Amino acid sequence: MFHLLWMAVIGLIVGALAKLIMPGKDPGGIIVTMLLGIAGALLAGWLGQAVGWYKPGEGAGFIMSLIGALILLFIYRLFKGKRAATT
Repeated sequence: MFHLLWMAVIGLIVGALAKLIMPGKDPGGIIVTMLLGIAGALLAGWLGQAVGWYKPGEGAGFIMSLIGALILLFIYRLFKGKRAATT
């Protein structure tokens, strides 16, 4: 149970830092920011395992999680911009 709470807190910090580094208009509040950080950590862990940086079952570090969250935020804004331009 403590692991899930810790993952949520770190996800919130990583998501907030990603939104701070890439300022702009993004949806959601604290929950979406937390989910962005958690999803960034999952993406970073998956990419790290695919490249060979992490062993199976090993989680991504803080910096790599931040990079994963930035990638997700960039992809979101890329699709959001294209959708707004076509409408």
